[in-house]
Amino acid sequence: MFNNNHLTLELPKLEKFAMRLTRNRDDAKDLVQSAVLRAIEKKNLFQENTDLFKWTSKIMYNLFVTGYHRKAKFETKYDPEIYLELAYVDAPQDNFVEIMKVNEAMRLLSPDQRNILLSVCVFGMSYEEAAKKLNIPVGTVRSRLSRAREQLQDLLNTPSEKKLYSFPIMAGNSYSQVSNVA
Repeated sequence: MFNNNHLTLELPKLEKFAMRLTRNRDDAKDLVQSAVLRAIEKKNLFQENTDLFKWTSKIMYNLFVTGYHRKAKFETKYDPEIYLELAYVDAPQDNFVEIMKVNEAMRLLSPDQRNILLSVCVFGMSYEEAAKKLNIPVGTVRSRLSRAREQLQDLLNTPSEKKLYSFPIMAGNSYSQVSNVA
C-alpha cells in the first residue's frame, strides 16, 4: 500500500500525462482528479514494489478510454446539443436591415465608386480584371477602390437621420417601396 503523500508527489507527472491525453486543461484536471480518487479507492489493490506513477497512469488511461467510448457511443448519437447547433438560424430581420443599409449606402455612391466596389469586392475580380472591364488603368482602380471603401464606410457610419432611406415594407401579400426621411 501507498500513502497519499506518495500520490501527491506523482501529481505533476499525472497532470502532464492527462494533458497529453485530453489536449484540454479543464478535461485534464478532471481526469487527474478522477484517477487520484480511483487510486485512493483501490489503494488495497496496489502491490508493493510497483511504480506508483505507472499504476496511477494506467488507471488514468483506462478512465480516459472509457470516457472516450462513452462519449462516442452516447453523446454523439443522443446529445441534442449537436442537432440544436445545426438547426440554429440567424435572425433574418437583422441581416435584412444590414443589407438594406448597405444597399442604400451603395446607392448613394457615385457610379464609378459603385462599379469598382462591385467588380472587386462583390464579383471578386483582380485589379487587372477590373481595370480591363472598366477600361481604366490599374492605378486608377486602386485609388477609386480606396476612396469608394472610405466613402461607403463613412455612409454606413453616418447617423440615419442625415440620410434618405428607401426600403420595402410588407403591404398585403406584396412588397411596396416606401421612402422615408428619418
